[in-house]
Amino acid sequence: MSEQADQQQEPRDAAAYFGREVKELRDHLKLSQEAFADELHYKQAQVSKVESGTALASPAFADAMDRVAKTPGVYRRLRDRLARQGHPDWFVPYITLEESASHVTDYSCTFLMGLLQTPEYAAAVMHASFPRETDDQIKDRVELRMRRQGVIERDDPPALWVIVHEAVLRTVVKSTSVMVGQLEHLAVAMQSPHVTVQVLPYSAGAAPSHLPFTLLSLDDKPHAVYTETPTHGGQVDETPSVVVTAVNTFDRLRMAALSENESLARIRKIMEEHANEQHSQP
Repeated sequence: MSEQADQQQEPRDAAAYFGREVKELRDHLKLSQEAFADELHYKQAQVSKVESGTALASPAFADAMDRVAKTPGVYRRLRDRLARQGHPDWFVPYITLEESASHVTDYSCTFLMGLLQTPEYAAAVMHASFPRETDDQIKDRVELRMRRQGVIERDDPPALWVIVHEAVLRTVVKSTSVMVGQLEHLAVAMQSPHVTVQVLPYSAGAAPSHLPFTLLSLDDKPHAVYTETPTHGGQVDETPSVVVTAVNTFDRLRMAALSENESLARIRKIMEEHANEQHSQP
């Protein structure tokens, strides 16, 4: 395998591209998928998912490939380049942290965070943010967002804790049909032991923060805060005082939010309201 990829012809589907590299290595070693999985110290199901291009390999998976192939970081560097492909430079520091984070804690008060969005919801959000882009350009943006969701689908996902304002759940993004699908997806995600979602209800009054932000922890310790602005894109801030402020704000948000069970009940209630509205439309 060569790392000298043509920068002008980057693969559109990073997961599929890396998956082909996985299969080529396995074929070169003359190993069955099961035997290859044993060599990597992974389950066959995970190898199958990566090889088929269903999910982009994790950094640890790429490291295991380098160990088996006896290549000095070749697969890891390729995987990291593919993971960053298509993202603006200002977003790359966040992507790097998100992939290695032990915990991701998010406050969503405008739109639901990207890791929990459905493709239809993401497309509507992208169209609102980039109204002059073509459908193909929006599709590329959505594919990038969906690729990021591999972080929470891998065998060792970070603990994801999201506090979402009730207004986000009630805002009709594109259509009530899209909202029903999005809230169904959210309810399913909440069944994972790695995902916690709490709803901050209208009845909680003024929120501790009027802006969305994300706290990223490394090795179970709060490390950085990510925020976005309409004019300057996103910013990762590792200043200790900023991180402490974010931790304290999230503590207050958790206290004001509904419990997990109450949150799930509220999500299902709002989903039902969207569904009823959908059926009542001519």
